Amino acid sequence: MSAPGPLAFEVTAKSRVCGARTGVVTTPHGSFETPCFMPVGTKGTVKGITPDLVRRLGSNILLNNTYHLMLRPGPEVVAELGGAHRFMGWDGVILTDSGGYQAYSMADINAVDDDGVTFRSIISGEAIRMTPEHSMRVQNLLGADIIMAFDDCPPSIDPEARTVNQTRLRLAAQRDASPTGYEHDKRLELANERTVRWLERCKRAHERASAQALFGIVQGGTDLDRRSWSAERVCGVELPGYAIGGVAVGEPHEAIVRVVEHTAPLLPSDKPRYLMGVGYERDIVAAVRAGVDMFDCVLPTRNGRSGNAFTRFGQVRLKNSANTRDPGAIEPGCDCPACDPGRYGWPMPVGADGARPGFSRAYLRHLFASKEMLGPILVSLHNLRHFQRLTSELRAAIRSDDWASFASRWPVAVGGGPTVGPSAPDACASATDNS
Repeated sequence: MSAPGPLAFEVTAKSRVCGARTGVVTTPHGSFETPCFMPVGTKGTVKGITPDLVRRLGSNILLNNTYHLMLRPGPEVVAELGGAHRFMGWDGVILTDSGGYQAYSMADINAVDDDGVTFRSIISGEAIRMTPEHSMRVQNLLGADIIMAFDDCPPSIDPEARTVNQTRLRLAAQRDASPTGYEHDKRLELANERTVRWLERCKRAHERASAQALFGIVQGGTDLDRRSWSAERVCGVELPGYAIGGVAVGEPHEAIVRVVEHTAPLLPSDKPRYLMGVGYERDIVAAVRAGVDMFDCVLPTRNGRSGNAFTRFGQVRLKNSANTRDPGAIEPGCDCPACDPGRYGWPMPVGADGARPGFSRAYLRHLFASKEMLGPILVSLHNLRHFQRLTSELRAAIRSDDWASFASRWPVAVGGGPTVGPSAPDACASATDNS
């Protein structure tokens, strides 16, 4: 399927009781339904998962990281080898971030000024300069279908507050403070102004506007007035789509919801709306109800590599000793390759009851205890499928407006949080026993 230009977006259904909507985004490398969850393939791969399995798990779009691919193997190498799609063997849609988030997440080893950011390479230690123009050049070479504007992502809340773990940001704030100290309000204002100026520079420097859709990013921290200011000016630049950035970077769930509910309706209703880096179920559901279409997060694979499995009832820590002799699957009824491998054509022995059960919790705990790579792979597969099931059922809930039924099937998404909970009504894993 081709798009008339770099991107087309069609709203296919709207909820009658909230701002949620379903849609279809079409790009030169295919289309995907929204709301959607994008797996993160930071360095050109979703860690441990083949492209075919990423697709079979339900994803038609994934994310690559501009900063990391710029460092290794380099955008010129990727371009010479056919672009990111051919390089990683993925024929679906790709979105690349701009590198702006790395200026935030590694703030203590970077320096931001009005022209751009000076990074210290995490590979060689050399200084690397990133400007809006350079970010566009790198993303043009990588060849993703959707590319992000280079923005200044400030701390959402004062990094000098001791209520959250933002050590790197606190050190950066102390380093860059004026003689009167760090002033968070001024930092937010400066970031907003830079983000708009940098967006205008990105649009001018974008050399493949007919093939790659550039999205602008709204900033403003948890200050709603600043969010409104940013949304008005960012959306004043005509683009194929827009994103909400600087969210879920230290603030509590309630603050995330407040910012998203305020900001999402300010973005054009006929363009895709993307909430960057948000991944817990209840945050996604609240954002969908506010009218957001696209999400990404490293949580499925990062938690999978640590033995933490997402379920409809909360996370399960498979390394816990309670799972030593548990014959059950991670989550009964789940159709992922770990819980239901037969669905994917994987041969499994028949049990005493004639069924072909999936990989047991006991086996998965053994794999992690033995440091076998299959454990992280299987739990990552389960977690990736979990978030595709979530967004699929959200699309169904929007079409039917049966939110009560959705809530009964997804308690973790409407009342729970990112804490460890039972994986089934009669099973619960301890949050502290990691033996």
